[in-house]
Amino acid sequence: MIEVNELTKRYGPTTAVNGLSFTVRPGHVTGFLGPNGAGKTTTLRMLLGLNDPTSGTATIDGHPFRDRPRGLRHVGALLDAHDVHGGRSAAAHLSALARSNRIPRGRVDEVLQEVGLADVARRRVGGFSLGMKQRLGIAAALLGEPPVLLFDEPLNGLDPEGVLWVRGLFRRLAAEGRTVFVSSHQMGEVESTADQLVVIGRGELIAAESLTEFAARGTRLSVTVRTPDPAALTAVLTAEGASVEVDGDGLCAVTGLDAARIGELAFQHRIMLNELSARAASLEDAFMELTADSVEYPAGEAR
Repeated sequence: MIEVNELTKRYGPTTAVNGLSFTVRPGHVTGFLGPNGAGKTTTLRMLLGLNDPTSGTATIDGHPFRDRPRGLRHVGALLDAHDVHGGRSAAAHLSALARSNRIPRGRVDEVLQEVGLADVARRRVGGFSLGMKQRLGIAAALLGEPPVLLFDEPLNGLDPEGVLWVRGLFRRLAAEGRTVFVSSHQMGEVESTADQLVVIGRGELIAAESLTEFAARGTRLSVTVRTPDPAALTAVLTAEGASVEVDGDGLCAVTGLDAARIGELAFQHRIMLNELSARAASLEDAFMELTADSVEYPAGEAR
């Protein structure tokens, strides 16, 4: 279990993380979300003892990670797939990690097979693609069979097959009772994989709850309407306070009114509808809405 309590990190006048508290429990895939500059990577680095907090605590199973003499047996992590010596082979890299953590050498072959790198185990890592380096980083995280796993943007560079494989891997690890904490900007994959979320903005907690609960907090429910007379429908709906976006094929995306009220108004004004369907708010909708005030560089603003 991961526990963060009043965690704060300052770099001179800049506060990267500010009084952050949350818990990540075993048996779940927990997504770690936030806009760029929100403090996600800084938080992960403090969890792993790579950065010292200004104040507060970050513990894993009740202990700071630095207190673990054989860390890979307790926590596996992938923060930067490029953070590996390019002159070493994949097997040599993992063998060094295994020796330093007293992990049996046989695990190296097992994890290389598991991540799909067995055939390139003797090749130098410097010649690997980003996707291959991501797989190697995941292999290193799995090496000690730890109960807690942390991943920062693990899907970068992976092809569709790799993305599906990682999705299944994370679900399997959680089903085995492990704590799986994944930071990612890929909302679709988080929505397909995670069941819990921790969302931060400007270093502060926005939400720590289930994905379903967080998505339901989004208020921008959208209704799709298709009509042969979009101009007339737009005039009627905007008069009722709705927002309408129309494409070139008579398809309207309506927010601010539910499907039942749109149907009533169309009937009253004798406007034909060919399609009327409601779409619940997605994770991306809720994220964009609830983190809008936390975006460091909104599009269109001077930087």
